[in-house]
Amino acid sequence: MKLRIIAIGRMKAGPEKTLLETYTKRLTWPIEIIEVEARKGLSGPTLIAAEEKAIKKVLGPARGQSRALVALDERGLSLSSRDFAQRLKSLESKGASTIDFVIGGADGLAEELKAAAQTKLSLGAMTWPHMLARALLLEQLYRAQTILSGHPYHRD
Repeated sequence: MKLRIIAIGRMKAGPEKTLLETYTKRLTWPIEIIEVEARKGLSGPTLIAAEEKAIKKVLGPARGQSRALVALDERGLSLSSRDFAQRLKSLESKGASTIDFVIGGADGLAEELKAAAQTKLSLGAMTWPHMLARALLLEQLYRAQTILSGHPYHRD
């Protein structure tokens, strides 16, 4: 199973980037982080539409492979780490060879992208900066991998 994180904005040097690098190295699942350029000078619905267009360009057509789309959204499912791991396993068992995780900009994702997602995922009720959301997601992907492999990293 291949993972892709498609996110608005470029990660700059700092603690968030260090966390990304740490968890990316720990993962044995192939992972690709694709940064989509943030749009300057736009706001509100115009900004969301421009970001949607850029994300769809990256997503492209499935090209014969089965892909699942997971949209990070504050109103999405709030899963335990074990439930998240089982969700990933379920997507894979249903034939997903690639799982695309989409993280929008500060104003969130377009409704059409959220509607197209097999799963809408929340990282909790609190609001997180979208750059930190990447690190949180990567840690949970690593945790899910360890849960599914029986590694003792996760403790209930």
